[in-house]
Amino acid sequence: MGHDAARSEKGVRMTIEEPADDSNKPNLPSDQDSAEDEAKRLRRLQIMMSMVSSVISQDPSLTVEEASELAASAKRAALTLFPDKELAYDLLYKPRLQRLMRERFRLQ
Repeated sequence: MGHDAARSEKGVRMTIEEPADDSNKPNLPSDQDSAEDEAKRLRRLQIMMSMVSSVISQDPSLTVEEASELAASAKRAALTLFPDKELAYDLLYKPRLQRLMRERFRLQ
């Protein structure tokens, strides 16, 4: 492996290594692929939660029971997309939906 060397103003030697040869690695999903997949799932979750919030806020024919079931279904779908993130859901989305339900149906 070759090295490029440079000296800083204080005389400390810094090296930059060339990237390793990855030609012998098995063809596994890359970090970029998994990051892209997570970004797609996150975008789906955001769109879904936006739609659920809009329906709860704006549908005049929606009953409190239907809104509760919609919120429960949204949580199940979110946990299907992100199975190990229930705490994050409970911290981020549950309070929003609860607030919308309180405002919409004048709940305590």
